[in-house]
Amino acid sequence: MTAKLRWGVLGVSNFAVNKIVPAMRSCALCEIAAIASRDADHAARAAASLGIPKSHGSYEALLADPEIDVIYNPLPNHLHVPWSIKALEAGKHVLCEKPLAPSTDEVRQLIAVRDRTGLQAGEAFMVRTHPQWQRVREIIDSGEIGKVRTVQTYFSYFNRDPKNVRNVAGYGGGGLLDIGCYAIFVSRLVFGETPKRAAGIIELDPEFQTDRLASAVLDFPSGQAVFTCSTQMVPSQRVFIFGDQARIEVEIPFNAPPDRPCRIWVDTGSDLFGAGRREEIIPVCDQYTVQGDAFSRAVLGRGPVPVPLEDSLRNVAVIEAVVSSSQSGGWQPVQV
Repeated sequence: MTAKLRWGVLGVSNFAVNKIVPAMRSCALCEIAAIASRDADHAARAAASLGIPKSHGSYEALLADPEIDVIYNPLPNHLHVPWSIKALEAGKHVLCEKPLAPSTDEVRQLIAVRDRTGLQAGEAFMVRTHPQWQRVREIIDSGEIGKVRTVQTYFSYFNRDPKNVRNVAGYGGGGLLDIGCYAIFVSRLVFGETPKRAAGIIELDPEFQTDRLASAVLDFPSGQAVFTCSTQMVPSQRVFIFGDQARIEVEIPFNAPPDRPCRIWVDTGSDLFGAGRREEIIPVCDQYTVQGDAFSRAVLGRGPVPVPLEDSLRNVAVIEAVVSSSQSGGWQPVQV
């Protein structure tokens, strides 16, 4: 039996302690062996409450720990690439939260370090390995919905807390980086392509100067995608995939619950009252557990990195095009 990979977590954010660590305790191939904070007391309390064997009072100490194999980086957006680079330089594989970076230049820097060190690095888009999205791909590949023509995505929540990192422009805040990245990612996943160009419109919060409402049209070689995301709107999320013969609707596409099944629907459109609709139930799973084991398999040489940095580069390139379009008022090419 292969020993579990030993993971260390950078930071004690709510996301890390409430989502990542509890989920990864159920992983078959990895264990959370240490957690770090810039405050030693915070790290010790988090470790004690979560049953983590070791805590560190600095990020540097975690990276220097010889008993850690892999680093999970869920720090604020502007710290993703800098600390992922430091992790690789310290000889650790690294799985970094989305969005990987605010710019393609930073992604390229990380790719260069990954290639030089020969270690594994990936972006934590957990939807890639969730069974409901794997099932969506199976349905599309089967030809049941025909040729995919358009993808429509809506993702929103309401948060005006000035202390929240999502509302701090200098930390890479705003809805486009936080949740718009998902809309772009799943559109690319569905088409299996990168859009040629993008048109976007963005509304900034006058106080935070972060985008609170963003919409975009993505022009793919095979079709089109549209999305809206917001940090100050009624909480909602949905993905619609329209083919020329049927459509797929994903009920909870991103924040898939860890304690109840997910649902997707396939509808032939035979009438407007749902007579042609089929429901599929996706069994209960925690997508962060699935993600942890999937990346661990890559580290162990048993499979590919689920979201490699080259894929991250394409996603960030689309984000850059949407932002440029919102400033220019016209279509912008996606430059990878």
